[in-house]
Amino acid sequence: MSNDAIVLLKDDHQQIRKVFKDFQAAGDNAEKRKGQLVDKMIELLTQHTYIENEVMYPRVRELLPELEDDVLESYEEHHVADVLVVELSSMKPSDERFDAKTTILIENVTHHMDEEEQDWFPKVREGLGRKTLQEIGEAMLEAKKTAPKRPSQPSALKKTIDAVIF
Repeated sequence: MSNDAIVLLKDDHQQIRKVFKDFQAAGDNAEKRKGQLVDKMIELLTQHTYIENEVMYPRVRELLPELEDDVLESYEEHHVADVLVVELSSMKPSDERFDAKTTILIENVTHHMDEEEQDWFPKVREGLGRKTLQEIGEAMLEAKKTAPKRPSQPSALKKTIDAVIF
């Protein structure tokens, strides 16, 4: 697998989309399955937003200041996802708003991923080039080794608190 940052993020997106699709196909009375899928979503999204927020976005912001607005918008889209993830992590699949909240999470994150892939990634690739994207990818792979998988983990706690407070 390539260590290119964009390739790594697109691979994460593909894994996330698969879990979303599985949730949507699970059916109305599949509480246990939906609970398992939401747990997987929480794990994937917590880890993914962590490496983007901690590695990718700061580097792009530093190296491509003209993309500042895009980066700030992405931080805010992550914020919305973080709030929903925190809420879902304390819910049961039988809760009245579990499916609705998960649907909103899926819609928001799908929009974010589509926007990144269609608009932002091409700008970043053009602005940074292969060597820099590979360096960022290496840093992301390193960060992923210790990235939190639950919003309650210490390294995710600040992000979780920020999501709830701000």
